Amino acid sequence: MSDSDIIDELFAVIEDRKEALPEDSYTASLFSHEKGENAVLEKLGEETTEVILAAKDDDRGEIAAESADLIYHLLVLLSMKDMDLDDLRSELRERR
Repeated sequence: MSDSDIIDELFAVIEDRKEALPEDSYTASLFSHEKGENAVLEKLGEETTEVILAAKDDDRGEIAAESADLIYHLLVLLSMKDMDLDDLRSELRERR
């Protein structure tokens, strides 16, 4: 698998966890959290702040790590809203 496919692979895992809801899965816990989608929205806000702080500190390792967390939680939100990567790609393509 190429690195360019990693987001597609991650999204497929998220979709699988959404369907199967395994008990030991953090991803599944976001879909079944008592706060509902607010749990994911809170994580998006938290991760966005952490990306900003890492950028402010010019910490490339933390920027990468926190950006990965941000992208992951964004993908969970897309899945939660019954959207997929094609929706995102289409929007980006229109803006190009």
